[in-house]
Amino acid sequence: MLRKNAHSPFFFALQRASSGRQDLVDFCIPCNPYFPTPGMFSQLAGSLEHILKYYPSDADTITAELCSTLGHNPQTVVMGNGSTELITWIDHLLVRESLATPIPTFGRWTDQPMETGKRVDMFQLHELRGFEFNVDEFVHFIRARGSRVAVVCNPNNPDGGYVPRREIVRLLDCLIDLDLVVVDESFLDFVDAEPQTSVADEARIRPNVIVLKSLGKNFGLHGIRFGYMVANPALAQTVRAALPKWNLNSFAEVVVFLLREHGAEYRESLRLLSRDRMLMAQQLASLPGLKVFPSQGNFIMVKLPDGRDGVSVRDHLISHHGVFVRECGNKLGSTSQFLRLVVRPQADVQRLLIGLGSYLYGPAAEAPPDNVVTPGHGWGEPAGHEADAAGRFTDPLRPEPLHAESRTEDFRAAI
Repeated sequence: MLRKNAHSPFFFALQRASSGRQDLVDFCIPCNPYFPTPGMFSQLAGSLEHILKYYPSDADTITAELCSTLGHNPQTVVMGNGSTELITWIDHLLVRESLATPIPTFGRWTDQPMETGKRVDMFQLHELRGFEFNVDEFVHFIRARGSRVAVVCNPNNPDGGYVPRREIVRLLDCLIDLDLVVVDESFLDFVDAEPQTSVADEARIRPNVIVLKSLGKNFGLHGIRFGYMVANPALAQTVRAALPKWNLNSFAEVVVFLLREHGAEYRESLRLLSRDRMLMAQQLASLPGLKVFPSQGNFIMVKLPDGRDGVSVRDHLISHHGVFVRECGNKLGSTSQFLRLVVRPQADVQRLLIGLGSYLYGPAAEAPPDNVVTPGHGWGEPAGHEADAAGRFTDPLRPEPLHAESRTEDFRAAI
């Protein structure tokens, strides 16, 4: 199941394949772990009968409420049943022959146009430069290839690299002659590098710019499937006219109306996630041989030590520790030596660190630990290792004590 598709499996399918275990920790799907709040979920649960029984309002009504909450002009906004629905329509309506995008990036920006017979010009971001995006080099690449559409994800997925707003605006200026420039800001709310980040205000007044937003990622509600795009009124109307009048569901409508009441909680969730991202990056960086890339998203990309493959690590983590990670071997421009790890609270991160440490440095491959691992187990000490009165671990296959302090590194410091 993990290998037959180009993208990660659905969480529910993975849970079913894992004998329905309920303790699976998801470091794969990039959700906001702090939003919605428990109180919001209670409100949704209390409205469940009406949500399921009755038609939602039409898309224009829901869009108007969203714009009122977020401060957008409804003429410039189009809501979709997930940002991927909008990507599909952007491709069908506005991409004629070719599209240029940096890689690695979100898979739909390469897969969707290829599925409809377009040429995709792939601008490779280099690991040695930390997957840094350079505006001038990308513009030169577009001119050399003759691309007519350009797409940039900011922050980028899977590495989390962020391009400052002034540089994105400069990119838009350089590409004013293209048919279309899309800035995918699906993860932009998680950025704390500068106060003003979005170029949605630029999209409203430019003739060839679309800014894409994913509400599911920001609000931790992938299952609802809602996102939106911002563009000048004529461009927005071109996409809006192609969509069904009722392309949004009642869950999306209820959540949009809840957002106005819970803005403070949402902002607090972003603060907590920023704190967790910094701590998690520091902990991962303390693991010997693991390379951690700076991120402004709600995920962190790491490169495994030489000789270690992400498929094996992923399978070990899910089988022995109940931890699900995103192995990036099927992302164009990446390899299976890279993992994308979603930022999660510390209790979950400890479980991830235990699993990674036991696989990369410990004896876990020879004697796997129990499926459910807690921080008290240490770094994946296999079943049968007992601590003596001096706190030393003994191995039934070895006569001498195995001193935890005699290891090359004390990986517990990463927790």
